[in-house]
Amino acid sequence: MLAQAVRNVERAVERGQVDGRTRARFQAVALLARQERARIRGDQSLKQAERDTGIKRLDGVATILAHIAAREPSLFSLLGEDAEVSDTTRAIQREMQQAAGLEPVAETPAPAPDTDGAPEKPDRKVVPRSVMAAQLANPFLAPDFSQAAPKVQGRLAGWELIGPLLNAFEHPSPGASACMELPEPRSTSTAKGPDLMAHQARLLASVAAGHRTFLLADEPGLGKTAQALLAAQAANAYPLLAVVPNVVKTNWAREAGLWTPGRSVTVIHGDGDSIDGFADIVVINYEVLDRHVGWIGEHGFRGMVVDEAHYIKNKKSQRSQHVIEISDRIRRRVPRPLMMALTGTPLINDIDDFRAIWQFLGWIDDRKPRNELMAALEATDLTPADHAFYPAARSAVVDLGIVRRRKVDVAADIPARRVADLPVELEGAVGRSVRDAERSLAKRLVGRYQAALEHRRSGAVVDGIDLELVRRVAEREVAEASETGTGDNVFAMVRRIGQAKAELAADYAAQLAHNVGKVVFFAKHLDVMDAAEQVFAKRDLGFSTIRGDQTAKARQQALDDFQNDPDCAVIICSLTAAGVGINLQIASNVVLAELSWTNAEQTQAIDRVHRIGQREPVTAWRIIAAQTIDAKIAELIDSKAGLAARALDGADEEEGATADVQVETLVAILTEALTEAAAD
Repeated sequence: MLAQAVRNVERAVERGQVDGRTRARFQAVALLARQERARIRGDQSLKQAERDTGIKRLDGVATILAHIAAREPSLFSLLGEDAEVSDTTRAIQREMQQAAGLEPVAETPAPAPDTDGAPEKPDRKVVPRSVMAAQLANPFLAPDFSQAAPKVQGRLAGWELIGPLLNAFEHPSPGASACMELPEPRSTSTAKGPDLMAHQARLLASVAAGHRTFLLADEPGLGKTAQALLAAQAANAYPLLAVVPNVVKTNWAREAGLWTPGRSVTVIHGDGDSIDGFADIVVINYEVLDRHVGWIGEHGFRGMVVDEAHYIKNKKSQRSQHVIEISDRIRRRVPRPLMMALTGTPLINDIDDFRAIWQFLGWIDDRKPRNELMAALEATDLTPADHAFYPAARSAVVDLGIVRRRKVDVAADIPARRVADLPVELEGAVGRSVRDAERSLAKRLVGRYQAALEHRRSGAVVDGIDLELVRRVAEREVAEASETGTGDNVFAMVRRIGQAKAELAADYAAQLAHNVGKVVFFAKHLDVMDAAEQVFAKRDLGFSTIRGDQTAKARQQALDDFQNDPDCAVIICSLTAAGVGINLQIASNVVLAELSWTNAEQTQAIDRVHRIGQREPVTAWRIIAAQTIDAKIAELIDSKAGLAARALDGADEEEGATADVQVETLVAILTEALTEAAAD
């Protein structure tokens, strides 16, 4: 029965149908296999041959589980000893045990209800030691209610208002503004960071004038992260909490260093053992928010930013409830905290998606508008029975802080074409595998260097690291890798990294597709393209594909589907097969899932979108695996291309050959390894 069940899961994963039920069945098989293994080993009535046969069959099930998890890395977390077991998983376990004629394992009784009648939540909370040290060193003030506004009571007190407010946005008046009035900025320069674009400076001028809540819905590529970080600086909203998707949390730390270099930033991974509790900016991803809710609510945050705020559209989800709970606790402690929701598309399914975002911002509670919005509605002297109430109510909500700018509206403020780097963390087993392989490569290079140093005939003595020899070792490594095409060389490492970040890149492309429409996804290797197809299929996103082994007819059909079919959201392109000779200007966003060895190849890919007929500024999102050789390669490509070409201003920059970047990558790896060895 376990073998049949695991094969069903395997087929579902191969088809890209990894839904909640499939995940639960995968975990149920793993748990039952673990229980069965323990039972067989402990059953003294079995003969050794019977025991060996049972263990062998279970090993077969375990092997299939491992293959499935390797194909779908998100399933790895379900195999952990401390993995949370859902109700669906437990139900599937019971069904399988009953079908096998076994007595289901007794469930732990449900916890007794608390005084409010709600079931007690399992205690999975953590408090990092650094946080405890910070709280002891600098205990924060008790909640301040001195500036709490009195409740607004008026003609609207008996009206149901949330429905009419949502209706006002669902059916707006023609030409109604979707952006609050923003003051003209005094300057577009910052104290320490880069200069601002005019649209960014206008939002910061609003913060400087005292505004504190924003639904920042600018299109991707218009610098929402920078605006949020600088808004916190303008409002002195420190410490600042940023709740973000896992795929962008490393980028948030990098952006904080760029725009607010005087402020310390820490990123929470897992239980947060390595975080700095004294940091000005704390970045956490949605997936681990549940275990940190307790201390976060008491830490004294004066500002909170929620990135990709459409993630909290479902108010019944845990992450939505945690975000709203934290925002309420911050407001209870701080009279006017900075609250910002960032999203290129606040509405995914329907107008009701606004509810959770508005509640996070403090504009409404679960059933009615809060004081500031209620006061604005009362000031209209209208009720939902009046037709004029709806445009007035919409304006009242917009004025609370909705800011929406499109690329085409601020085209004069941004480059016509640019590359935006998006660092991602390779976590878990996949990340460890990549780092182990990099260490193995570095160790082999060091061995080559030391062997060459001992046996060279010149007899020359060089103090420190012989950089000339380092380069010769690197050149020889590249030459051998090119000849054999096998082994744990730099080519294999880059490919492995591409595989590891494939799902993260595809996930970001899916977010872009939901936010701004059609997206072009470029990759070098077929397995990365395969992984992307699985992600898009799971997200119910229509896509087409251009590969090198396609016929001319199939290639043209893929192009036609992407150009003409509104349901075809993404086109997955091979860098070599689709990097030249095709027109994809219907899209304005490109995701580069894998790095090229030259800037020219990268630019050629982007030029499929940025060409005559393109009406919008183009943004290319380059996915980079942080703390790997991926980052080194990106830096080297940029140094070859020059800063002007990096800004994609159309300048022709001379760059080195492909092999130059490969050699320089190995030179950097070997030099770093030798430096570390000398320091030890």
